[in-house]
Amino acid sequence: MHEASDHPGWRRGFWSLMATQFQTAFSDNALKNLVILLVLGSTMPVDQRNTYVALAGGLFAAPFILFSMLGGWLADRFSKAAVMRAVKQAEVGIMLFAAAALALETVWLQLAAIFLMGCHSAVFAPSKYGILPELLPHNRLSWGNGIFELLTFLGIIFGIAASGFLAEAFVGQQEFSGLLLAALAVFGWISSRGITPVPAANPACAPRINPVTDLWARLRLMRMDRDLWRANWGNAGFFFIAALVQMNLMIYAQDVLHLSTSKNAYLNLALALGIGFGSVAAGYASRGRIEYRLVPIGAVGLAVCCIPMGFAGVSLTTFVLCLIGLGFAAGLFIVPIAAVLQHRPAPEDKGAVQGAANVLSFIGILAASGVQWVSFQTLNLTPGHVFWVCGACALLTGAYSAISRGRFIQAESR
Repeated sequence: MHEASDHPGWRRGFWSLMATQFQTAFSDNALKNLVILLVLGSTMPVDQRNTYVALAGGLFAAPFILFSMLGGWLADRFSKAAVMRAVKQAEVGIMLFAAAALALETVWLQLAAIFLMGCHSAVFAPSKYGILPELLPHNRLSWGNGIFELLTFLGIIFGIAASGFLAEAFVGQQEFSGLLLAALAVFGWISSRGITPVPAANPACAPRINPVTDLWARLRLMRMDRDLWRANWGNAGFFFIAALVQMNLMIYAQDVLHLSTSKNAYLNLALALGIGFGSVAAGYASRGRIEYRLVPIGAVGLAVCCIPMGFAGVSLTTFVLCLIGLGFAAGLFIVPIAAVLQHRPAPEDKGAVQGAANVLSFIGILAASGVQWVSFQTLNLTPGHVFWVCGACALLTGAYSAISRGRFIQAESR
């Protein structure tokens, strides 16, 4: 069993992981949002455009459902650091494929590149989350999660902002966008080589090929720990809400606010900035423990901030302030949940549990794509009304995590 050490040497491995994660979050969002912005800026009919936007989110989410359990097995069977290095090498090839798809201006090939990046991230995720308790001293796990979430969402910020810049700077020459992302993938591989080469947690772990049966086995295992079980579903609910907000925000910016491509990206920047600072605040508020009480506070904050965003005629200043508040509340919500998912499983099961959590979270993201499509195509909701749907879902998720389990609203020392 590998335990995180209090030796100061943990810092190099931790910050190498942070650099690798920042690049991953940046590149994932830069590519996905670049394709979405190119679709939104095309001359295709509105219904077809909205379908492609939902499809982009769905194709990125689908690999997490299909391959997260494989990623969890790899994280348990081999050194998590070695898995991450191999995955980052594969990203270089994926981004070169994306460059070709962008050069050919073929939407389906661009969507295929998004799917491949989803595969990359699905295998990468269980190792990056599972290795944190192995790199960090135990009393720094919540702090480390706060930094991890901050850099993740800073990566999202700059990735989204970069997608707007790339869409406008390389009109008719989008292959250069793909080549830049391929160069960043090389940087990510180099930074991954600095992650501490921890030993395999469970080298005798039997191969897990069938994602359905393995997911069911892991869910049964998590069901035995009520806090872990509720954190798992709270995590899935969070990613459902986050994905629905992000997809809806891009359509709202274009159809309601009539913003340019680059200014569209700035709204996502405000949202992600709020999440990043909310995550850091949650990490410091935890003070070496898992602060469960932040979960219902974050859920209520999410719901309250969504209310003004749904009204017609809301000013841009009010809308942006609500986005920042929405993000801050989301950071308070997710940090303690992430710490529970990392802390409570046995060391030899951390990869498998993270794989199962990823499957459910991306089922949530895939469901968000479906809800977004149904909201516009069947229910004829406005983009503003969809924000109210997000707020209602946040209240339900927070209520499940907090009210149904009294202990979940108490701090737990570790």
